[in-house]
Formats: sequence, C-alpha cells, structure tokens
Amino acid sequence: MTAAPHDVGRSDARRNRAKVLAVASRAFDEHGLDVSLGAIARQAGVGAGTVYRHFPSKEILLEAVLVQQIDNQVDIARRWAARTEPVAAFFGFLLDVVDTSHGCKHVCDALTTETSWPRPSLAASARRFRQALDELLRAAQRAGGVRADVSADDVAALTVGCATTWAAHRDRNGGSRMARLALESLRSPVSVTEGRVFRDAPGTLHAAPRCEECGARLQARSTGRPARYCGATCRQRARRRRLGPGSSTERGT
Repeated sequence: MTAAPHDVGRSDARRNRAKVLAVASRAFDEHGLDVSLGAIARQAGVGAGTVYRHFPSKEILLEAVLVQQIDNQVDIARRWAARTEPVAAFFGFLLDVVDTSHGCKHVCDALTTETSWPRPSLAASARRFRQALDELLRAAQRAGGVRADVSADDVAALTVGCATTWAAHRDRNGGSRMARLALESLRSPVSVTEGRVFRDAPGTLHAAPRCEECGARLQARSTGRPARYCGATCRQRARRRRLGPGSSTERGT
C-alpha cells in the first residue's frame, strides 16, 4: 500500500526541517549569527524557499535551534534519572550540560544581547529544562549527596560558569578538571567528608568513557579491557595517588 501524496509531502517537510535545523545549529556555533539563511540553505542542500517556508526569519530559526538544544537536554536529564542512582544522575547530567554548551558561545551571546528574548517557545523549553533540573537536584538532595541549601538557580548559574571556564581554558583537559572542581562544591559536607570523588557513573549514557584522572573523553575500544586513563601521565598520577607519599616511585628519586 502506497502512502498518500499529502503524507509523503508532510514526511519530506519534516525531513527538510530537521536537516535545516541541524545545519543551522552547526553554522551558528562555528560562524556566529552573521551566517545568512541562504548559506544555511545551500549547506543543507535545500532551496532558499524551503528554509523561508519553515523559518521566515533568522530570529525564528535561531529560536527553533535553541528549543531543540534545550529539549535535547531535557531528554538527557530523564535518561540519567532512569538509568542510575540520584547523585550520579545529577552530576552526570551537569557534566553533559557543560560538555555540550561550552561550544555555543555565539548563541548564548544572542540571548544576552537581544532584548526581545525569551520568545514564547523558548520560554516553554526553559521551563521544561528547569523542571527536569529541579527534579534531579531534589532527588540527589534526598539521597544525601548534594547540599541542602542549594537551589536550581544556584546550580544553573554554576553550570553556566563551568561552561565558560571550560571554553576559555587553553587546554581542554584542564578546562574539564576546573569544571569538575567547581561542581564538587555542590556536594553535601557528609559526602565530601566520606571522600567521594566526582566521576561519571560508569556504563550509563556515555558510549565513550572518560579518563578517571583528568576527565578527558576516551576513545571506545572494540576489543580488550576498557581504557581507564587517557595516557601514561594520568596513569602514573593516579598510581602515585593510590600509593601515597611514601610510594616506591618517590623513594627512588
């Protein structure tokens, strides 16, 4: 049974819209907001009329990109909550947010300089994100892993700061480490006293794990044991920390 012409048309329209959004998201991140709708249409392999039919102005396209990015984060928050315990879900989600948002400088600049934001669709997405963040935070607080005096506004502000710090750091691994150190401040005093260290929850969302020492993403291995460190330097640093100051490595120097 063949699909009706109008069903095929709707399917093509959805495909073209998704293609334009994907190209626009990359273009805004890489080239800023000066990129034209015509350039986005060429990169997406569609006609300019197709772009204007879905997004009559660059502002409407930008809003759609932002809504999609925020809604993706909401989906990630729900997956974290469903797949692991509350404290690991909370910190894992924050690291995901920092990791995906530090490259969106041009889009963030538009939000802070353009007085007409937020628009209705974007405001609705922001409310969904706030609710998802608040649910993760409350669950982690009930589990005793996050300070009781921290609010969702505090967490959101700290996460923005972490993304900015990561983006500004000339060394990506160093930026990741600074972000993790900042996020550690959210742990409850009991959790810190117990000596827990902020790590990604293993085997949850990341196909590529992170170095246990510096937090850098690791290349997934198809065979053999999974890698724990990004290189010899982090491996040696972790070994020295396990052995303590009286280790044979230091006694031999």
